[in-house]
Formats: sequence, C-alpha cells, structure tokens
Amino acid sequence: MHMDLVTIVVDEYDPAIAFFVDALGFELVEDAPSLTNDGRAKRWVVVRPPGGGAGLLLARADGERQSAVVGDQVAGRVGFFLRVDDFEESYARMEAAGVRFMTEPRDEPYGRIAVFLDIAGNRWDLLGPLGP
Repeated sequence: MHMDLVTIVVDEYDPAIAFFVDALGFELVEDAPSLTNDGRAKRWVVVRPPGGGAGLLLARADGERQSAVVGDQVAGRVGFFLRVDDFEESYARMEAAGVRFMTEPRDEPYGRIAVFLDIAGNRWDLLGPLGP
C-alpha cells in the first residue's frame, strides 16, 4: 500500500502547473479533461516530484466553500514537506524562480529547513540533510 495523491485546491490550473513544474521542478504526469460529479467540465491535473512518490492532484476551486480554503488547507500550518538531496542547490533554484520563502534556512535535528509558500499560499517545508 502507498499514498498516491494529495489534493491541493488552487485558483486556476495553468498558473499552478507552472509553479509546481517550473519553480519546484515537479513533473506534469496528467492533464486531461474530466467532469465534476454533476457533469460540468474540469481537468484532472497531477504533478509529481521527479523519481516518484506521492503526487499532487491540482483541483481548481469550485464554489465559495472551496475558494475559501485556497491557501489555507491546513489552517496556516506547514502541511506539505518537500525533501531534497541538495538543500542549497534547491533553495537557490527555487528562490531564483520566485518562490516566496517565509523563513531563512536553518538547521534542526531532523535536517536543514526553510518554509516556503506554494502558489495558493499553503506553507511547505523544504527539507534537506544537515551540512557537514
């Protein structure tokens, strides 16, 4: 058993795809037309970190209730964690791509960390190994 997808509710598909693919380096796995439960058009959009692991289903907000959670899916907490092998390279690349970091990099017992926001405003930890 493994977790396959986690949904992130976004305002629009294309800017979210660009953020995850261009700024974070994810792969666009699927982008296909689909339908809501009541027959309206939507898209099935999945991005995934290179090398596999759980993917993200990017779901465009549909209605007021869903729009209200864009950027606040975990009540302001860090709810997503991106582990990288080369923290400094990833941090520099993401910063150059315009990713908004909320904290400076720091060392914790579990690794090097910096908090950033995704395109919707959700908080993520960028995690890497401790330096030498």
